[in-house]
Amino acid sequence: MSLTFHWFLPTNGDSRHVVGGGHGAAVTAAGGHHRPPTVAYLGQIARAAEQVGFSGVLTPTGAWCEDAWLTTAMISQHTERLKFLVAFRPGLLSPTFAAQMASTYQRQTGGRLLLNVVTGGESREQRAYGDFLDKDTRYARTGEFLHIVRALWRGETVDLAGEHLRVEGAALTRLPEPAPAVYFGGSSPAALRVAARHADVYLTWGEPPAQVAEKIGAVRRLAEEAGRAPRFGIRLHVINRDTSQEAWAEAARLLEGLDPETIKAAQERLGASESEGQRRMLALHGGSRDALEIHPGLWAGIGLVRGGAGTALVGSHAEVADLISEYQALGIEEFVLSGYPHLEAAYWFGEGVLPLLAERGQWVPPADVATRPQLVPA
Repeated sequence: MSLTFHWFLPTNGDSRHVVGGGHGAAVTAAGGHHRPPTVAYLGQIARAAEQVGFSGVLTPTGAWCEDAWLTTAMISQHTERLKFLVAFRPGLLSPTFAAQMASTYQRQTGGRLLLNVVTGGESREQRAYGDFLDKDTRYARTGEFLHIVRALWRGETVDLAGEHLRVEGAALTRLPEPAPAVYFGGSSPAALRVAARHADVYLTWGEPPAQVAEKIGAVRRLAEEAGRAPRFGIRLHVINRDTSQEAWAEAARLLEGLDPETIKAAQERLGASESEGQRRMLALHGGSRDALEIHPGLWAGIGLVRGGAGTALVGSHAEVADLISEYQALGIEEFVLSGYPHLEAAYWFGEGVLPLLAERGQWVPPADVATRPQLVPA
């Protein structure tokens, strides 16, 4: 089966340096080289991703970034094929309204919506939005939420008096075509249970292959008990160049831009996170700038200041392609990638790594990419 690749829209801003933020960490960019997340700039990134062969783009959710629904709806009008993996938190809107929004989105974009369901790992931020449930209870509510949404997308009329959600006579007058795929992440036992029952694609952050294999196995066993077989994806950054030396020099440059005080402040805030996935990310580097290559070609430097996904694939185009193959062998079919700055990094990966994977038969370019004239060196 052909691998699927998604890029990332930095709706918290972009830079030639690592941009911090997420899971309680402040949004920071070294050197003052900050690119605001305007529709014009994000549109450039989206068009670049579409041009080089990415299938979709992920947008984050939270108080630290622009709203994903509104931003992608605007950008969708400036792209043709690209899908939008919209992150949203199910506790902040009703399931019927979310199902209706998704249905409208599909009609207005020609079926280009994917949903990344984020339960929310930080109670402090959830309370700011008016959500006062604890973490495990939020996951239980997410299960009810997805049960209702999927039933509505099937055209059913839903009456449910759940422990956390209640709807009566809920129905859609127009169904989404197709129903959006549901992407879901989380590392706690409560999260894995919800993923097994409701996710089309289970997403994990970029841990070393052995840890990823363990997590895939846990979700797969739970899903089999529920009679389901989700796909698996991974969220990573990427630093690829023509040579390994150039790639690692770029990683070193990014690290040099992170001053000790910024790292200390970020680690303190990230250390207070309730997210099990964030705890696992922090454990990969322990807040230290030393020994950041935690697996050959897997670098944890970004997680020193950035919440959430904090690891990067680093190396030559071929080395990064080899590491992607290593994750594929574990069962990973979808890769959600990003790099700094996101516009230029989309071209580095799209023109450096994707052609190698196509040559190896691991990736089939979209028709508009496969038929595009290629530059031939003089």
